Amino acid sequence: MKKRILTSHIVHYGVCVLAALTSVPLIAILGEVLIKGYKQFSWAFLTQPTPTAYKAMMALAQGEDIPGGIANGILGSLIMLLMAAIIAIPVGIMGGIYLSENSNKRFAQIVSYMTDLLQGTPSVIIGIITYIWVVVPMRGYSAIAGSVALTVMMLPLIVRSTEETMKILPQSLKEAGLALGGNYAKVVMKVQLPSAFGGIFTGVLLAISRVIGETAPLMFTALGCQVIRLSVDKPMSAVPLLIWEFFNDPNLQDLIWGASLFLLLFVLSINLLSKYLAKKWQS
Repeated sequence: MKKRILTSHIVHYGVCVLAALTSVPLIAILGEVLIKGYKQFSWAFLTQPTPTAYKAMMALAQGEDIPGGIANGILGSLIMLLMAAIIAIPVGIMGGIYLSENSNKRFAQIVSYMTDLLQGTPSVIIGIITYIWVVVPMRGYSAIAGSVALTVMMLPLIVRSTEETMKILPQSLKEAGLALGGNYAKVVMKVQLPSAFGGIFTGVLLAISRVIGETAPLMFTALGCQVIRLSVDKPMSAVPLLIWEFFNDPNLQDLIWGASLFLLLFVLSINLLSKYLAKKWQS
C-alpha cells in the first residue's frame, strides 16, 4: 500500500515538474518580447507608417528614437483579414454543415479528406500557389492576392470547427424543427446554426489568430509597402511582413520587438475571447 502511494506521489510530482519545464521556453519568449517591446509602444508607434532606412539611420546617429511605427502593417493586416473573412467564413460554414449532414456520402468523404490535406499544407506552398493563381494573372502583387492566400488557410479550420460543432448538437433539435413544419433549409439556418453559434464563432476567431501571424504566404502575394495604402490592387504591408523587413534592415531592428508585442497581444486577445465564448456557450 505504501509503495503504491509513494509511486503515485513520484509520478504526480514528476508530471508537475515536466509540465513546468514545458512552460519555460514560452515564458522566456514572452518575457523577452514584453521587456523589449513595451518601451516602443506609443500612440505614434501605432499610428505612423514605417520609417525609411535613411530616417532611421539619421535618428540612430543623433542618438534619438527611430521615428515612425507600424500603422501601415496594422491597416494592411486588417484589410486582408477582412477580405479573407468575407469569403472564408460563409464558405467554411456551409462546407462544415454539408459535411456534418452528409458524412456517409462519397463526395463528403472526398471533401473531408481534401480539407485535412489543405489544413496540413505548409503556408509557403499556399503562398507559391496563390502567386501562380493570382499574382501572375494580375501582373503584380496586391492585397487581393494576400487575402486569397489567407482565405485558403482559414477555410479548413472553419470547416472543421463548424462540422464538429454541428455534430454535437442534439438530433432531437433538428427533428423538432422538422416536426413543426419547417423545411430542411429553415431548420438549419434558424434552429441549428443559432444553437451552434458559440462554437462556430470560436472556430472563426481561432482561424483568424492562426493566419494573422503568417509571413511566407504574404511575401509571395502582398509583398509589403512602407506607406499607408488603401488600394487593394496594389502591394500592401502587414505586421508579420514588417517584422521580416525590420530583421533585414540593421537600422530598423529595434522595431522588431514592438511589432512582435503588438502581434502577440492581438493573438492573445482573440484566443481569450474565443475561450470566453466557448465557455459561455457550453454553460
